[in-house]
Amino acid sequence: MFDVGIVGGGAVGSAIAYELSRFRLKIAVFEKEPDVCFGASGRNSGVLHAGFYYRPGSLKAKLCVEGNKKMREWFKLLKVPFKATGKVLLAFDEDEVKELYKLKEIGDANGVEGLEVIRGRDKVNQICPGAGEAIACLYSPMTGIFSSYLLTIALAETAHQNGVKYFLNCKIVDVRKENGTFKLKDQRGERYECRWLINSAGVYSAEFSKIVGVNGYKIYPCRGEYLLLDKALAPLLKMPIYPVPSKEVGGALGVHITPTVEGPILIGPSAEYIDDPEGYESTPEIMNKLFEEGYKLWPYFKKSDVIRSFSGIRAKPVPPGEKSFFDFVIKEEESIPNFINLVGIESPGLTSAPAIARMVREIIERKEKLLIKEDFEPRYLRGERFEELSEEEKERRAKEDPKWGEIICRCEKITKREIIEAIENPLSAKTLASIKYRARAMMGRCQGGYCMPKIIEILEREFGYKPEDFQLHKEGSWLFSGRMRKDD
Repeated sequence: MFDVGIVGGGAVGSAIAYELSRFRLKIAVFEKEPDVCFGASGRNSGVLHAGFYYRPGSLKAKLCVEGNKKMREWFKLLKVPFKATGKVLLAFDEDEVKELYKLKEIGDANGVEGLEVIRGRDKVNQICPGAGEAIACLYSPMTGIFSSYLLTIALAETAHQNGVKYFLNCKIVDVRKENGTFKLKDQRGERYECRWLINSAGVYSAEFSKIVGVNGYKIYPCRGEYLLLDKALAPLLKMPIYPVPSKEVGGALGVHITPTVEGPILIGPSAEYIDDPEGYESTPEIMNKLFEEGYKLWPYFKKSDVIRSFSGIRAKPVPPGEKSFFDFVIKEEESIPNFINLVGIESPGLTSAPAIARMVREIIERKEKLLIKEDFEPRYLRGERFEELSEEEKERRAKEDPKWGEIICRCEKITKREIIEAIENPLSAKTLASIKYRARAMMGRCQGGYCMPKIIEILEREFGYKPEDFQLHKEGSWLFSGRMRKDD
């Protein structure tokens, strides 16, 4: 039996697992996908928010500001790429300037450091080259950018190295509580038991809450589509550029232009309420809208610069047209002791993840003493990327192991050794996307056109995969049904 069961292995669920792995607890994470970053945790803007959008005194405000500071410590421990870029919100008329001052007041009340409203086109373009015709901006020095999928992977794999058990492709479909113990069953009929149960199921959090026996919550899936621009444009964009927030969709921050730590630039996201929580389509009309709205903010790209589109699903706790504020739900449910519910963890949930994990730990500590694990290792035991090494170190490694000298992904300069290390990941995640997120192969201009066949060859020849074993991403995304003819 496990002491703690966590349903959902995304950034928040894995942050909780990482936090609790410091203690002498037997912990399990149940993730319905083939890997931990296939939902919202790997499909977002990758922005470390400062905390000036959220109602003073709310959990969103407090946990975002706390998480912003704690996350910087985690980035160092977990070797997650991070840049303290700052961020600007651009105003193009006096009504929007008034909104900037309102946001600054909110940020000041929340304890956000360094917020400043800057007026005048020249001054705005000094702090953010490329701001164009904006007449003012709100500058936030505490904002930054990071790799959200690498954070999620690092949290999960470090929790795993500290004894946390991850069950991938494991959807919990039934929960019963008997004699103080939660009895869980997954889609295959496998059974598990735990003393504490934590709901971190994201867009499925309200649905899972009902399975446990707590009604009254509702989540509205809200798709956010993105365009990804070639990293050749990276030198032109210093920091994220945001519009004044939209009043049409509660909590939506509007289409923005965001650099990534790896180089490519994001345009998005949209805000489309949909019925299907798995509706990850990219739609022509929204792609055109993203291009148009993005171009208004930052007119330095053309359609041929777009190398990919994708989307993520927000877990909105408010329905379409509703503009009222809805805070995070993070609590032990009184009707079901030891069931900790996390519902409506939308933005800034990613930034808030360390603070949410701390809060969950404190809920458990109110009822039992947690004993520190003496051999806890907080650092992510992952090596540096080959491309980041000195020329001397590259040469040394290539001499010791020729796989370090064989480039598989030309766009991102990823070696065969890095591909193999990604395949041999601690969680035993087996999809091509799992390799992609860990090694960065298939993320460049050609989007796998050159390296994917080479990676498939490595999986076949060195790991014994069969063609029908290859899955691109989520369950059912098979690349091949088998061979068309026998080998000669």
